[in-house]
Amino acid sequence: MTDYSDVGAGAILLVLLPLYLLFIAAGYILTAWFLMKIFDKAGVQGKWRAWVPLYNTLIFAKLGDLNPWWLLILWGGGILLGWIPVIGQLILLAAVVYMVLAAWRVGLKLQKEAVWLILYIFLAIVWLGINAFDKSRWNPAVAPAPWGNSFLADKTVWSGVPVQPAAPAAPAPGAYPPPAGYQPPAGYQQPPAPPAGYTPPPAPPAAGAPTTPPAPPAAPQPPAAPEPPATEPPSAQPPTDGDQPPKA
Repeated sequence: MTDYSDVGAGAILLVLLPLYLLFIAAGYILTAWFLMKIFDKAGVQGKWRAWVPLYNTLIFAKLGDLNPWWLLILWGGGILLGWIPVIGQLILLAAVVYMVLAAWRVGLKLQKEAVWLILYIFLAIVWLGINAFDKSRWNPAVAPAPWGNSFLADKTVWSGVPVQPAAPAAPAPGAYPPPAGYQPPAGYQQPPAPPAGYTPPPAPPAAGAPTTPPAPPAAPQPPAAPEPPATEPPSAQPPTDGDQPPKA
């Protein structure tokens, strides 16, 4: 006897499977198209990069100041260890958090506040579409990422993908850090470090702060009077006979 319930389930599956595949293909096409527009704003060379699966996501992480190889490691670890309860799921969750951090940095460079991450978490494709077609411009001169000096920072160099500014190193003692967004002219060479034991001059007083006038110079001392020459005091005794002149 034929089980019509199995036949009906198979027919429904044959109808829904093509629709499901079509939905996945349409989602991927839209995602790649939106990424192509965002990459164009960021100065990525070659529109084909946005259409390569996996590679386009690694570029997105790189534009978000994150090392793309760590994202690849998280994906691989989640797939290989997915059969282990909790551990595999935690690794995949870490990959999702990694992408959220990249979207936060990309959004900042497209003049988007952090609150836009809520839209990215629930409707990433809508977030990509807004950033792809709005009038925002790419501005890499934003505040450095909190992980700028850690192992998460992007230090890779890929052909056709612009290198994002890294977090500045801590200035040496006595050095004056340049203002945010300053770019040295072409051919500029960093001056040598000050010698050991150099003490920088004191900072000037703040504007409007009361200043103490310098003390007047001390009055010059008059020169000392010259001492008279030493003379023999006259003898108080009368002259002796031998000292008298001869008589005539």
